[in-house]
Amino acid sequence: MENASLEELKSLIEEELYLIPEDREAILAQLENSPAETAEVEKSVSMPAQTYQTESSAEANLPQTEAKASPPIELEELTVEPIPIRGDFSKGVLILHEEKELMPELMDMLTKMIKACGHSMSEVGMVSSAALENRSMAEFQNLNAHTVLKFGRIKHPVNGISSSRYEVFSDDETEYLFADSLSEISQDKNLKVKLWTSLQVLFNLSPSK
Repeated sequence: MENASLEELKSLIEEELYLIPEDREAILAQLENSPAETAEVEKSVSMPAQTYQTESSAEANLPQTEAKASPPIELEELTVEPIPIRGDFSKGVLILHEEKELMPELMDMLTKMIKACGHSMSEVGMVSSAALENRSMAEFQNLNAHTVLKFGRIKHPVNGISSSRYEVFSDDETEYLFADSLSEISQDKNLKVKLWTSLQVLFNLSPSK
């Protein structure tokens, strides 16, 4: 094998040879008299390194994909509607009632009662228990009522201000009067008398009126 020519080696071995430096120097020494064959061997030996360099260069030239930052999420501002009030509410008198809707006879009784106190129904505001459900005390205070008449049970924290019925009390410049529901008062003469007595105190009415 030492005296075999390079062509004979190629015919016997089809795959490329990767030589360690010592073998490469030995073969080159044997082929000193054949410059053409020596160049061919050097080219074959050095090809893997050139291929590696070409592949590395190709990888370096690949376009880089930049990570795009996600756009900021815009949070919508939640707008809370104020508690709905029926009536002009021009005098700051607020009536809270347990019934979802007032029947005509209850509305008639309430109108006469408010008129006897020196006001009209167009001057007061009315809110049902259903309209106050799930509303906070802060929302209620934002109504800025000066006088509050509460009839019956209301689904709201305002119930906790006082447990005494038919007694006038004040809290932060707002006067309150709690009473039974309008439905109960309309059917009980004694409750009507108690309510009228309390209203006289609330609105500073003389007993003769």
